Amino acid sequence: MNNTASFSIPLSLRASGSALKIIAILSMVTDHCAYFLMEPDAPFYGVLRSFGRIAFPVFAFLVAEGFAHSRDRMRYFLILAFAGMVSEIPWLMLNGADGTHNVMFTLALGVAALAVFDRLCEHGPLSFVGVSGVAALAWWLGTDYDWRGVLMIFLFYILRHGTMRPWLERSSTHFPSQALLQIIFTFPLMAHYGIAGAVLASAVIFLYDGTRGFIRGNAAKYAFYWLKPKTRCMNFEKSVKFVA
Repeated sequence: MNNTASFSIPLSLRASGSALKIIAILSMVTDHCAYFLMEPDAPFYGVLRSFGRIAFPVFAFLVAEGFAHSRDRMRYFLILAFAGMVSEIPWLMLNGADGTHNVMFTLALGVAALAVFDRLCEHGPLSFVGVSGVAALAWWLGTDYDWRGVLMIFLFYILRHGTMRPWLERSSTHFPSQALLQIIFTFPLMAHYGIAGAVLASAVIFLYDGTRGFIRGNAAKYAFYWLKPKTRCMNFEKSVKFVA
């Protein structure tokens, strides 16, 4: 039985996971360039930073989708954790030893939270205690987006219809579309980093058509994990030249 209210957008406006990944990468690069190379009072600085706020929510959404479809979740976690270790070098170069850590660790902890939830979901409240523990760890470690990032990934995952299906089949309640439900619950977390960015990120996520898209194969699939530290290094080099 279908317990979801129908809500759709034109096919011509829908986007694959690959398209979302490209948008997130462009947003990330724009944000880094604006943050490290522009003065806060420069023209269009605020516009560029708002566009940059698209990146993390979209990456969080894609991590939740990737976890749901992954055949080797441990490998998925290890790839993100390794990317975090590589990214830590440019992170320290840009931020110093301030006790914080880069966003790739947040994504890796998000995967860990989903693994804990899946392992303990049969035990009811215990699964949410486990997820809360992982979110608290992100806060304690000082990862970028901290506990909010982990919680965002978790909400994107549990509000997937694939995750909710066993419960939906036993319920007579009608729910809105998957994307709308996910956006409703994650928007407050996204809005913490700026309303404009949250609106833009929500619009991008809402366009997702459920397909992988044109990025296939491990080399292309994980290229953005390499791009993240590479972008940080490029911005560091440019910022040094800019100051000089």
